Amino acid sequence: MAEIGKNIDFAADLLLKGKLVAIPTETVYGLAANALNEKAVLSIFEAKQRPFFDPLIIHLADIDSVCEYAELKDERLKKLAKTFWPGPLTLLLPKKDIIPNIVTSGLERVAVRIPNHPLTLELLKKINIPLAAPSANPFGYVSPTKPAHVEDQLGNKIDYIIDGGSCNIGLESTIIGIEGDAVCVYRLGGLAIEDIESIIGKVELRINSSSDPKAPGQLKSHYAPSKPLFIGDINDLILRHSTKKIAVICFGEENFSNEGLIVFNLSRKKNLAEAAINLFKFLREADECLAEVVLCHQLPDIGLGRAINDRLKRAAAR
Repeated sequence: MAEIGKNIDFAADLLLKGKLVAIPTETVYGLAANALNEKAVLSIFEAKQRPFFDPLIIHLADIDSVCEYAELKDERLKKLAKTFWPGPLTLLLPKKDIIPNIVTSGLERVAVRIPNHPLTLELLKKINIPLAAPSANPFGYVSPTKPAHVEDQLGNKIDYIIDGGSCNIGLESTIIGIEGDAVCVYRLGGLAIEDIESIIGKVELRINSSSDPKAPGQLKSHYAPSKPLFIGDINDLILRHSTKKIAVICFGEENFSNEGLIVFNLSRKKNLAEAAINLFKFLREADECLAEVVLCHQLPDIGLGRAINDRLKRAAAR
């Protein structure tokens, strides 16, 4: 299994040698490789069993380094970058030739972000190269928010896991780019639409599930546990699956009459930020418990609730 620790020098040396290292971010743990090394990037796809048509995000240390790898010219995107970086924002930008096509799955734009985690920022500054880093889990499965999650799923395929503790957002980054003259959201995530629009005005949502994605995280089935997951009115779903052992992922104060349920409450106080932090953790725990099916509420479709609902729908698509 992979070693877990906080040795940034060791992690940097591994990455510069073309090895894989799991890195902590404020969103989820990423599976990182030198984005300029095609063989290293290929090993990400192989370790995750990720399809090559699903592009990757590159991670950088600061906004000044973006111009080396991509074109950040749109004033609205610049304003978002200055406001929300480091943070859970990814910008889809015209790439420069230095970025290998394997990173972008042959597309002309590259997804770029600056993560908000002190250990990973220290690492990025030390190595001074971009890191390609999708979530550190087998493709399509629940994203990891703790080092132990990475070790459980990919520990025999990677060289080192940087221990940055638990992720404090728990949802992947929001992905934004330009189509024509419109600012478009390609993936809902840890930065709420309302926060984005407070800076640049109205944006368009283009988050349709696709087998030909323009950005990371657009595939229809994703973030999924191995057990069947259903979304809807919990009481109706309980009746429909009454012959099975049931796990429930709920939101707010709930009192279920069925005492045999295994209940995971995202937030009893209906706090969407708390729910986001708990989402992948509870999807994972529900998958590991004795239940045969997992039943979920749909959350209020506002703020981070939109991104949580998006993840639940993709988890249920399987």
